[in-house]
Amino acid sequence: MSALPRTLYQKIWDAHVVERRDDGHCLIYIDRHLVHEVTSPQAFEGLRAAGRRVRRPDLTLAVADHNVPTTRAADGTIVLDDPASRAQLSALDANVREFEVPHIDLLAPEQGIVHVVGPEQGFTLPGTTLVCGDSHTAAHGALGALAFGIGTSEVEHVLATQTLWMKPSRTLEVRVDGALGFGVTPKDLILAIIARLGVGGGAGHVIEYRGDTFEAMSVEGRLTVANMSIEAGARSGLFAPDDKTFAYLHGRPLAPAGAAWEQATERWRGLATDPGARFDRSVRLAASEVAPTVTWGTSPDESAPVTGSVPFPDGMTDPGKRQAAQRALAYMGLEPGQAIQDIGIDRVFIGSCTNSRIEDLRAAAAVVRGRRRDERVKQALVVPGSGLVKRQAEREGLDRIFTEAGFEWRSPGCSMCLAMNPDKVPAGERCASTSNRNFVGRQGPGARTHLMSPAMAAAAAVTGRLTDVRDLVGDSGELAA
Repeated sequence: MSALPRTLYQKIWDAHVVERRDDGHCLIYIDRHLVHEVTSPQAFEGLRAAGRRVRRPDLTLAVADHNVPTTRAADGTIVLDDPASRAQLSALDANVREFEVPHIDLLAPEQGIVHVVGPEQGFTLPGTTLVCGDSHTAAHGALGALAFGIGTSEVEHVLATQTLWMKPSRTLEVRVDGALGFGVTPKDLILAIIARLGVGGGAGHVIEYRGDTFEAMSVEGRLTVANMSIEAGARSGLFAPDDKTFAYLHGRPLAPAGAAWEQATERWRGLATDPGARFDRSVRLAASEVAPTVTWGTSPDESAPVTGSVPFPDGMTDPGKRQAAQRALAYMGLEPGQAIQDIGIDRVFIGSCTNSRIEDLRAAAAVVRGRRRDERVKQALVVPGSGLVKRQAEREGLDRIFTEAGFEWRSPGCSMCLAMNPDKVPAGERCASTSNRNFVGRQGPGARTHLMSPAMAAAAAVTGRLTDVRDLVGDSGELAA
């Protein structure tokens, strides 16, 4: 083990190397594997064809989410009208039974989005390596886990061997200091970071988020930031585990308990980046620079403060960015120079693995309370990230705040984040969304997506347009998420 100062990433990486090759590839041990219905059927079929079993089913957890409808029949059951969704969900159910993989059933109280369920069950732990066949696995880095998405062939490899071949990543420090301004949330901050880095700015790197802005942030806020690391092209995002992390994990069903908990927390405290450790790159922002932010284009880095305007592509010096902006504005139906707050909204989606936790719902409810959905907004969905989040929100009365304001209160699932279930945005319609991607067709063919925080999405719902939430809620309002 090196005596030189090491970063958090280097410590986790070094602890998991099984074998090193001369070409730089390393065989890495994988501590945790999350499985869902979309990327696992082919992997299980590969195991079946080769006569293999899952090497460590106890380190695997299966959760269905992408295809799961967020509405329920009168008797509480789930109706699957789409044949493809029904096939994928049935395949997952059959595969977990055959291969004896722990599984959270569709109707279980804990069911939800895989990247919400993992942390709240304590399956995600500091210092571990965690993978899933989903790009937003980076979210788990908020708890100090080296977490990243993998492809279907890699899902099979982990199921069979509990290892992966890969090269080490470079390290990128993103440092932010200072207090976020009123109405500015972790979602606004990560959108500003992505705008600074660009969608490829983190390629080949693992980001470590450092600075007192992140230290002050709640674990749920950190989960939002880490979740979108992939949108800057990074392999993953990391936060050093601290007392907030330990308080969040303590008592979770799958977290260590008793003496094992004390031993674990002592070990986890040593994961923080050593003084004097060097990063390959470093980017710094001041929290005071960040305003409530929305995307105007078809990439998460195409964003602007809500008080700003749609940019003029002709003024962009980079030919690639200029052409991308021109295509984005044509798809989005926007004009250069158009004020962001003049953009009308047809639908609102509050949910996804980025922003469906209890703090997100509280922040949205704080804006909605005492107001009504604008008549120009055809639909406003609120989709909790898990059954546990849903029940907590209902205990707090948040569901009533939303429904009395004309919002739809749904059951857990990925929902309108992506067009793989019944919740879709019709072609040509514009959605204020708390999800993580605004790609062409992401929410449905021809759908136009604007990414923003839960508070900002709630503000759009009650005004019918993109709105600066600070104009609706005074300085005494609760906008914590």
